[in-house]
Amino acid sequence: MPGRAGLSSADGGRLLTTFWAQLATAQRTLLLLDYDGTLAPFTLDPADAHPYPGITGALERLLALPTSSNRLVIVSGRWLRDLRPLLGIDHGLEMWGCHGRERRLPDGRHSLTPLPEAAVRALAEADAWETMARRLGGRVERKPASLAFHWRGLPADRHEALRQALAQRFAELPGNHTLAWHDFDGGVELRVPGRDKGDVVRTLLAETPPGAPTPRIAYLGDDLTDEDAFKALGEQGLSVLVRPEYRPTAAQLWLRPPEDLLAFLHRWADIREQTG
Repeated sequence: MPGRAGLSSADGGRLLTTFWAQLATAQRTLLLLDYDGTLAPFTLDPADAHPYPGITGALERLLALPTSSNRLVIVSGRWLRDLRPLLGIDHGLEMWGCHGRERRLPDGRHSLTPLPEAAVRALAEADAWETMARRLGGRVERKPASLAFHWRGLPADRHEALRQALAQRFAELPGNHTLAWHDFDGGVELRVPGRDKGDVVRTLLAETPPGAPTPRIAYLGDDLTDEDAFKALGEQGLSVLVRPEYRPTAAQLWLRPPEDLLAFLHRWADIREQTG
């Protein structure tokens, strides 16, 4: 099936051949890219997660395309304050952070969806768990609308002990109904609900000017949080799972980073450069 197809498979090859042909004739395009696990490998410390070699150059090519017909957007669960130095590209790039709550436009304008006061209080209470998390070997990542507890690199018994300790504290947290528990690859995130990466896809599609053709769109991501975007996109575009090993997904295509990913990005740039 296409969702399990790599670039070398027959299904994946046919799917991409059709998509590339459509991209070559599209009046407008929209490419959405997740960061961690997609453009950059996972690291023990999220602050060390720099892009794969070659990714920055590929993004620069995409950003050099005419902006009137080509749009490049980074969609991340990170706080943009932390993401921007890692990405190393700041000019002319649209970025969404905090799973859709934060947005930075190419001209530098920035917005953040306000949080309910009760959720802010619950996050402040959970922030006090850092000492416990560090004692068990974990790390804490603070964001405007969430707290992420990382255990990547810990032995299975230790990360399970940390997960259970967090689950017990979350169950006892006053106002825990104002936060949502989200497992991710290497940790758990306590997040203010109401926004996700699917909302980013829906917002960008809704911004298509009246009378203008819907852009040819692709979304590339690796994590469970990207499934919201895959589902929101549906049959309106190409959804691509990017990770070394396959997992069940709503995505239509599976690529392995960094080689397949780089080939995809440069093929996109090749086609759109020829289109002009």
